[in-house]
Amino acid sequence: MKQALRDALDDRGYDTLTPVQQAVLDPELEGKDLLVSAQTGSGKTLGFGLAIAPTLLEDNDRFERAAAPVALVIAPTRELALQVKRELSWLYAKAGAVLASTVGGMDMRDERRNLARGAHIVVSTPGRLRDHIMRGSIDLSQIKAVVLDEADEMLDLGFREDLEFILAESPETRQTLLFSATVPKSILGLAKKYQKDAERVVAKSENAQHSDIEYRAMNVIDRDVENAVINTLLYYDAPNAIVFGNTRATVNRLTTRLSNRGFKVVALSGELSQTERTHALQAMRDGRAKVCVATDVAARGIDLPNLDLVVHAELPGSHETLLHRSGRTGRAGRKGTSALVVTKRNMKKAQRILSMAKLKAEWGSAPSAAEVSEREQERIFTSDEWTQAVTESEQPLVTRLTTEFSIEQIAAAYTRLRQSLHSAPEELSVFDDKPRPREEFGASVWFSIEGGRAMGAEPRRILPMLCKAGGLTKDDIGAIRVQKSCTYVQILESSASKFRAAIGPDMVVEDGAAVTQLAETPVLERPERSERPRKNFDRKPGGKPAHRGKRDFAPDQDAAGKADGKPKKPKGAGKPAEKPARRYSDEEWSSASKKGGKRPGKTPKGPPPPAGKANSKKNKARAKLRAEGGQSAPRRKG
Repeated sequence: MKQALRDALDDRGYDTLTPVQQAVLDPELEGKDLLVSAQTGSGKTLGFGLAIAPTLLEDNDRFERAAAPVALVIAPTRELALQVKRELSWLYAKAGAVLASTVGGMDMRDERRNLARGAHIVVSTPGRLRDHIMRGSIDLSQIKAVVLDEADEMLDLGFREDLEFILAESPETRQTLLFSATVPKSILGLAKKYQKDAERVVAKSENAQHSDIEYRAMNVIDRDVENAVINTLLYYDAPNAIVFGNTRATVNRLTTRLSNRGFKVVALSGELSQTERTHALQAMRDGRAKVCVATDVAARGIDLPNLDLVVHAELPGSHETLLHRSGRTGRAGRKGTSALVVTKRNMKKAQRILSMAKLKAEWGSAPSAAEVSEREQERIFTSDEWTQAVTESEQPLVTRLTTEFSIEQIAAAYTRLRQSLHSAPEELSVFDDKPRPREEFGASVWFSIEGGRAMGAEPRRILPMLCKAGGLTKDDIGAIRVQKSCTYVQILESSASKFRAAIGPDMVVEDGAAVTQLAETPVLERPERSERPRKNFDRKPGGKPAHRGKRDFAPDQDAAGKADGKPKKPKGAGKPAEKPARRYSDEEWSSASKKGGKRPGKTPKGPPPPAGKANSKKNKARAKLRAEGGQSAPRRKG
């Protein structure tokens, strides 16, 4: 290791190196292409910073005057690129390195000026670096090393074409290092195409669960997801915490909910400008905010001090994303917690993701309101404030408080002040993924409530109203029978007195609806004929009438005169009626024969057909003939 870099590590208090840092410093790997897989947060930035130092400095201890860049470091997001630049800046400071960055969202003119002044190491995002190459504002002819940080994430974000363009423009003699948390086939293909006999390096922490991160899977019902997030934040009370959502809409909704509950919260999503994202992260670093709600892409590369808690409000799409999310905590030897909020419908997905990531999580329920309160009491009694001596500036106020107020009053005031600084926990419903058999309700009392079908009453509205007004739970309420003008409710006999006391002597509930206790089980009324649902047998499923007009048949009847219920058509019903034969006179017969027409057959009996409308000479002749009792000659075909 170069002495300048060793001195920089000593100044930062680095006594030991992480497994990935030790692995890349193996003398046998010096100058070689590397494909390194290590868990997020394992010190990869310092790892590749130390790995490329021999290639960049060669036999020198310091860099020469900055001209064309000699190293490229490419990261998927702006935040990660700027973080890498900060880390490499202090690592190479004693070696005289000049660093520049080219990332999206920044002024490109300023970046061109910095590149023109000269830089040894350039840290970039793929799209912005390609723009500079195509505009000719960066010279890659002197590049000695190229590092792809979070290579798997860059491919997932669709930067493959940009990366291939950048690598193709770089000198073939370069040293190429690929660092990735996972190594899918796409990464192997990229390494095979653009690396020369790359050495595979796997950090020890990749083969087992990260020892500094505790994984917890919390089972909740669907409607308690946001409440579980609130209780988890209150339970751990981390200096910094990240809550992950999959979409911008989720991020905005959670940010609003947490802000309304008194949390100091900021949001990170793709719709924010670079300035807004920088201000949000700075608020987390200087303590003005404690909770960051973010999407996966926006939170990529975030490195916050004292980040002890990661909450997955929505499950990630893959195990790689889970590792990246969780890797925001458990850094630099600090302990961290990664909590997954799991509902009944995505339990199998959570199990599959944890299994593919080779992680073992502690399954259980989300922190309840009682657990949050108990944890807060523990923090009160274990606080360092109790062991510190009273200062001279505090002594006058302490003396006055103890003189004017009793111990109980001071303790109560302290408790209220403490509670005002923290949001109250949420009551969570009990999660049960096993169907329970229906049990007998037991001894009960019936009550009548004003309002029935005529008032739009429904059981799904009445149940929560009774629980709220009467201090009941859903287990205290049995059957709910909605009638036309009232509603009958069955309540456990053991809970009836509590219900009456809660609604008061006036016996009214929401909207002033009167409640009456019944002496016996009510007799349910039969809905009136006009209220019963009627089926329209005259319409098909498509909505068109099946029969136009009245039916021309009736159900068959037996000897007793009763219908057998099966309507049958009479014999011959449904067949088209035969057309009556035309009548021909002797003159028509002779005329048709002379003209070569087909002779008409035998003249049938019966009345002549009705006279048609005469619209032509022929029709007029036929009409006149029919009026005299004759039959017109047949029409010739053709």
